[in-house]
Amino acid sequence: MRIGVLQADSVLEQFQPRHGDYPQMFGDLFSRAADGATLQFETIDAIGGGPYPDPLRCDPYVITGSRYSVYEDLPWLPGLVDFVHRALAAGRCLVGICFGHQLIAHCFGGRVERASGWAVGVHGSRILRRENWMAPPADAVNLLSSHQDQVTQLPPGAKLIASNEFCRLAGFTLGRKVLTLQGHPEFRKAYSRDLMNLRRGQIGEATYRAGMASLTTETQQTLVGRWILNFCRAAQ
Repeated sequence: MRIGVLQADSVLEQFQPRHGDYPQMFGDLFSRAADGATLQFETIDAIGGGPYPDPLRCDPYVITGSRYSVYEDLPWLPGLVDFVHRALAAGRCLVGICFGHQLIAHCFGGRVERASGWAVGVHGSRILRRENWMAPPADAVNLLSSHQDQVTQLPPGAKLIASNEFCRLAGFTLGRKVLTLQGHPEFRKAYSRDLMNLRRGQIGEATYRAGMASLTTETQQTLVGRWILNFCRAAQ
């Protein structure tokens, strides 16, 4: 499997020596989850405007998180949206994480809006649909979160698979080729802690304290990484 990482942002430079950048985070996640299977990775610089490959070059494509919003007038966003449509038309599998989840909803007729507050730290989501690719199965998963925007209306034909108290539409599928999640399976707790410390004034003291306290909660990043790989294999 050759995984194309559509990089829609970069980790802040002061954090990269300790945490790496987003493509490295996804590489680490999927390598842990692959159970010895051989994976290859290719990074596509979306915020730099590409260049974008032939969509057939990779399968799947993973859209990363981003500090930006899908409803902003960003010069690089139309190129990413165009590639998403071309990749799906070519039969490629698409996985959207956080911003990627929102972008896919936005691309295919859903709605994305800003919430009244921030989701930070560990958030638990109920699994609403038990699918064959969710192996081993779980009724709920805990993932690290860092977002204010969220999907408030699913695109036509989408099936909701995950929901939590802060973010009702926390994950969906669209046909057999599209999987999205609002949470971050690629994050580690040390990175989440550093982000919250950086944004303490921005997210508010009560949210900051609750988010920091949540880091004692067990998370299921590797399990969700395995689910993503299972989904992509089943879609081929």
